[in-house]
Amino acid sequence: MTVGYLEVISLIERLHRQLLEVVKLELDGIGIHDINNVQGMILFNIGDAEMTVGELTLRGCYLGSNVSYNVKKMVENRYLARERSVHDRRSIHVRLTDKGRDLRDRLSVMHQRHVKMLSQTAITEADLQGVGMTLRRLEQFWISASVISQQPGQFAAEQHVFRDNPAS
Repeated sequence: MTVGYLEVISLIERLHRQLLEVVKLELDGIGIHDINNVQGMILFNIGDAEMTVGELTLRGCYLGSNVSYNVKKMVENRYLARERSVHDRRSIHVRLTDKGRDLRDRLSVMHQRHVKMLSQTAITEADLQGVGMTLRRLEQFWISASVISQQPGQFAAEQHVFRDNPAS
């Protein structure tokens, strides 16, 4: 199982980078140069919602500092509007502007084109559903592992067990 697990981790990373490359090529192809591929995916993930930067971090696969920087750049380029929460002044809400919605719609066309292209491959809807289910299980596993890893002394206890085990 070790080899399979490590292969899946590597594949997930490569697939994410490949998706970002496809988004970059799409942005270049439609003449959008004031936003990068990660920012394009953030816009796509916001959709029609209004959310906090923290919610955006949880919703996507972005680190907090990266989201903050990218949100700042997207506000400067008028893809996003941001405002402080009236209930919690530390919290900032973001939503797409008209310019942001237009780009999100253009990226939606790209995704629709990809769905049509998928229908011409050997990849079936059942395949996609199976992969999705497996990735959600892996996500739940990593969430559980992160909770366990945050328990005080967790790693020290494991190291002690391995040190005292003559077989290791």
